[in-house]
Amino acid sequence: MHLRLVTIADLPVLRHWHSQPHVIAARGDDAPIDWDEELRRQGQGCELLIAELDGRPIGFMEILDPTRDDDRYWGAIEDGFRCIDIWIGEEADLSKGFGTRMMRLATEHCFADPAVDAILIDPLVSNERAHRFYERLGFVRVDRRTFGDDDCYVYRLDRPFSGRGS
Repeated sequence: MHLRLVTIADLPVLRHWHSQPHVIAARGDDAPIDWDEELRRQGQGCELLIAELDGRPIGFMEILDPTRDDDRYWGAIEDGFRCIDIWIGEEADLSKGFGTRMMRLATEHCFADPAVDAILIDPLVSNERAHRFYERLGFVRVDRRTFGDDDCYVYRLDRPFSGRGS
């Protein structure tokens, strides 16, 4: 599996995935995504990624530097964070370990930047399956917040201790 940047050629599959019931249930009451606009945000503190397995798109990830987000979704936040959003595109691809592999690749990618101290995610409070998933990956629940109309938990994964500076 590898992650690659979304291109305009991916828009039909992203629109399809975005309409899937399991994705809608995980998204909450977020407004529909304008994919053309999202694609224009690429490289402006926002990385839109497709996870591929043997050339087949499996899922989508957004990695956001919240200090560079014009929408200020995360509000006032200090430097050193990245925020991740993830979906598995097709329901048939759930529970096969793809999400775990995607998150491991994404966390490695985020922590490759020495300026990143921690990663945040915000699953819906009602999405118990996501809570268990993130906790298995080492994320710790640190807050409960409302984003728009969505009641969410905020989970945090700190940079692994590397022994630097000792």
